Formats: sequence, structure tokens, C-alpha cells
Amino acid sequence: MDQLKTGKLIAKMRKERALTQAQLAEKLGVTDRAVSKWETGKSLPDASLMLDLCGLLGITVNDLLSGEVVSMENYNEKTEKNLLEMIKQKEKADKRLLKLEVLTGVLSSLFLASMALIAAAMKTMGAETWIAVLLIGVGLAQFIVSATVCLRIEQVAGYYKCENCGSVYVPSFKSVNLAMHMGRTRYMKCPSCGKKSWQKKVISKEE
Repeated sequence: MDQLKTGKLIAKMRKERALTQAQLAEKLGVTDRAVSKWETGKSLPDASLMLDLCGLLGITVNDLLSGEVVSMENYNEKTEKNLLEMIKQKEKADKRLLKLEVLTGVLSSLFLASMALIAAAMKTMGAETWIAVLLIGVGLAQFIVSATVCLRIEQVAGYYKCENCGSVYVPSFKSVNLAMHMGRTRYMKCPSCGKKSWQKKVISKEE
């Protein structure tokens, strides 16, 4: 997927429809700076905006991702290529998210431990109890928020693979939150076969 080509196509089709960047941005509910970034190839439109953008520009999503208006004889080939590229991009993004999950967990645990140690030290030095309680409370609050963020990442990044039927799926947040786990392997009910098993986190549906 060539972001620069996609950006040039957006700019070309926008100008053909006599729209300024500000006008296109207003119709999509974004800033003209966002449109400028698309057109210069610095970023791609969010997936949630692509259908509306394509409708305004009179092109298909396949055209947008290809960076050119695709002829009918090459349509299927381009579609397959774009889908494969999108899958690769998702897998890369999921890997980054899972690394972020680990980093968030480690930093939040260190912060909680630090608050507990500071609270203990201050208590030893004669500080009032409420100060120690406040410090530990701050540490616990950020730990709970971080844990929620990590669970959300755990849910949406990649997939879980059923040990029984081999089905690969994205579970609900509730399922991930309530499941027993060992690392990223969780004991959950498979939506396909209905059986519970230890289900492993995988990045690709082909794993």
C-alpha cells in the first residue's frame, strides 16, 4: 500500500469535485490538517472514514487503497493485494500493541511498588498515616487503570485459538476479563464449538 499514491489520488479527486481541503474535512468531520496529511502521504484516513470519503470522491475503497482508479479487468487482483496488505498491517499493529501491553504492565507495577516503598519510608520517618494511605491509593488507582488498558489490548490485539476445534476468534472484553489465565493463554468458552479450553493468543489466523 503506497500512502503517497493514495494521497495523490485523494487530492486529484477532491480537486475534480471543486472541493477545498477545508470543505472535504467539514463533510467528514475532521480537520483540514488531517486531509492535508492524507494528501501528502503522511497518514491514511481512518478505516471508519473510508466509505464516506470514497463516496464524496466518487471512487471505491479498492481505488483508494490502490492509489489509482482500478480497471475492471484488474479489480480482483488489486482487491486481493490490498486485502493481504491490510492483513499484514494489522498483524504489525497487533504486535506493537502487545509490546505496549507488556511495557504498560511493567511500568504500572513498578509505580505501585514505588508508591508502597515511599509510603513505608515516610511512615517510618513519622509521617501521618493518611499520607501513606494516599500514596498507596494513587499507586493502586493507576494500577487498576493500567490493568484495564492491558486487558483491552489483550482482547483486541490478534486472536485466540480454540484448543478443541482450532477456531480463531476475538473474544468479548468480559470473557477476557473473567477468564483464568497463564500469561496470554486463557481458559475460555469457544463461540464455535461451545467447549471450554486453554486458548492461546495468536497474531495471525494462519498460526
